[in-house]
Amino acid sequence: MPISLDSIDRRILHALQEDGRLTNVELADRVGLSPSPCLRRVKRLENEGVIRGYRAIVDRHSVALGLTIFTEIKVNRHNRANADGLQNALSAIPEVVACHMVSGAPDFIAEVVVPDLAAYEGLLSNVLLELPMVEDIRSNFSMRPVKTEGPLPLPDK
Repeated sequence: MPISLDSIDRRILHALQEDGRLTNVELADRVGLSPSPCLRRVKRLENEGVIRGYRAIVDRHSVALGLTIFTEIKVNRHNRANADGLQNALSAIPEVVACHMVSGAPDFIAEVVVPDLAAYEGLLSNVLLELPMVEDIRSNFSMRPVKTEGPLPLPDK
């Protein structure tokens, strides 16, 4: 259930999405609060699960993960056990960096990152196609990113 965010909460979230390494003093200055109330608001947003964590965004090419594939996966028999099993299996594969259950022809779309085509072939042949609940897999290779995950467009209300 969404929690109520006021304009200061939204400014805090926007600033932290842009730079999660801001000190509390820097953050307080950006949002127009003194440090103590700013810290209390950040702690409340963390405790309520609005802020789920902080992380570094690593350049994929710098760490030799130059190939991104959007893999469409169809479950062979539509039932809860197969869907849950596939969801659990995909969640456990390190190369799957994001995954969504979707409507339409595929049941899941997984974002996969690997060093190269040979690595994807190995993952596809030895892991994905071995999952018993998989009926079909289609792979879409990213030519280049146009827009990567950015700050969420927080509603004004």
